[in-house]
Amino acid sequence: MINTKKIETTFPPEPFVTAEQEKQVSKNTKDFILNRVAGYFKKPFFQSVATVTIGTIFAQTISAAFSPLITRLYGPEAFGILGVFITITNILIPLATLTYSVSIVLPAQDRDAKDLVRLSFLTALTVAFVCALVLFFSQNIIVNLLQIRTIEKFLYLVPIVLFFSACTQIIQQWMIRKKQYKTNATIDVISSLSINTAKAGGGLLWPFSSTLIILSAFGHFLSAMLMSFGAKKTFDFSSFSLMPTQGTLSRLKDIAKRYSDFPIFRAPQIFLNSVSLGLPVLLLTSLFSPAAAGFYVLGKNILTLPAQFLSKSFGDVFYPRIAEAGNRGENISRLIIHATLGLMAVGIIPFGLIAIFGPRLFTLVFGNEWTMAGQYARWLALWTFLAFLNKPSVLSILVLKLQGFLLAFEIVSITLRTAALFLGYMFCKSDIAAVASFCIAGAILNIALILYVISKSTKVQQLINISDSEVADRNNL
Repeated sequence: MINTKKIETTFPPEPFVTAEQEKQVSKNTKDFILNRVAGYFKKPFFQSVATVTIGTIFAQTISAAFSPLITRLYGPEAFGILGVFITITNILIPLATLTYSVSIVLPAQDRDAKDLVRLSFLTALTVAFVCALVLFFSQNIIVNLLQIRTIEKFLYLVPIVLFFSACTQIIQQWMIRKKQYKTNATIDVISSLSINTAKAGGGLLWPFSSTLIILSAFGHFLSAMLMSFGAKKTFDFSSFSLMPTQGTLSRLKDIAKRYSDFPIFRAPQIFLNSVSLGLPVLLLTSLFSPAAAGFYVLGKNILTLPAQFLSKSFGDVFYPRIAEAGNRGENISRLIIHATLGLMAVGIIPFGLIAIFGPRLFTLVFGNEWTMAGQYARWLALWTFLAFLNKPSVLSILVLKLQGFLLAFEIVSITLRTAALFLGYMFCKSDIAAVASFCIAGAILNIALILYVISKSTKVQQLINISDSEVADRNNL
C-alpha cells in the first residue's frame, strides 16, 4: 500500500544581507570592471592605436582649422584645378614602387625587409625616370587624351611628386615595422601645420591654383625629408647602399620573386582603385566645369578627415597585428569582425551628421559659394563610411593571399562605378545625380567586399582547426 502521507520539505533560511554588504559587493563589481577596462587600455595594441590616432587627429584638426580660411582665399575653381593635378599624381603613385613598399612590414627578418627597402627605392627611381621621359616626348598627346589642359604647365612636377611620395611610403612602412608610431604621428602633425600655413600665406599673396599645386608638390618632398630624419633611430642610412652589390643582387632577385604578388596583383588593383576614385574629378571637369570638380574635391576631403584620422591610425597598427596573427595561426575572422564593428560604432556619428546636415554645415563653415559641396557630401558620406569600414578586410587580404581576387574585384568595381556615374549624368543631366549614383554603387560594392573577406577568413580558420586537430590526433597515437 502506497504511503500518501505528506512529506514536508524544509529549506534553510536565506542569509541576511546588510546594506553595508550590498554596497561592498557593488563596489567590488565596479572595481573589477574598472580594472578590466584599465587593463585593456594598457595593452600595447590599444596604446599603439591611441598614439597614432592622437597624432592623426592633431594633423587633421590643423587641416580642418585652416580649411575655412583657405576655401575663402582660393575658391571652387582653384580647388577643382588642384583636384585634377592631385588626381593625376594619385593615379600614378601606386605604380612608383609597384607596391613593394607595402610588403616591408611582412618579412620575419630585418635583412629581408631592408632588401625590400632597397628594391622599392630602385623601382621608384626607375618609374619616375620613365614617367619623365614619357612626358617629355608625349605631353601634348596626354593632355589632349585626358582633357587636362588646366594643369598642362605643371605636369613636369609629376615625376618629382612620384619619387618623393614613394620615399615617404617606403620609410613610413619601415617605421611601422619598427613600431615608431609616436615619431610617425609627430611627423604628420609637423607636415600638416607647415603645408597649411604655407597655403594660407600663399593665398594672401597669390590666391590661384598654381600656388596650391606647387605647395602640394612641395608637401611630398617635406614629408619624405621628415620621414627620413625620424627613421634614423632604427635605420642606418649612412651604411645603406642604394645600388646593390654583386652579393646582394641575387638576394634582390629572390626577394622580388618572393613578393611578386604585390606588383602582379596589388599594384594594378591600387592603380585601378585610384583611377576609379579620380574619375569623378576628371569627368566633372570635362562634363561640367572645374568648379564642379572643386565642390567634389572639398566634399571628398572633408569626408576623408574622419576616415583618415581613424582608419589610417587603425590601419598602421592593425596591419602588422593581422600579419602576426596570420603567422601564428590565430583566428583572423574574429579580428576582422571585431575591428569592422568597432569602426562602425566610431564612424556612424560623424558620417551621419554630414549625411543629414551637409549643405548647412558647408555653408556655415566654408561660405555661401560652397553649399553645393555640401550636397555632394551627403552622398559621399554613404560611400566613404562603407569604405571606412572595409579597412580591416582590405588589410587582411594581404595576409589571406587574396590579392588576385582584389584585382578582379577592382576591375568589376571601376566598371560599375564608372557606368553608374555616366548613367546618372545621361538620364538626369545633373552633376549631383552623377555623384549620387557613383557613391551608391561604391557603397554596395564595399559591403560585398567585407562579406566576402569575412567568409574566406572563416574558411581558412576552419582549415587551420582541422589541421591542428589532425596533428593532435597523431601525437596522441
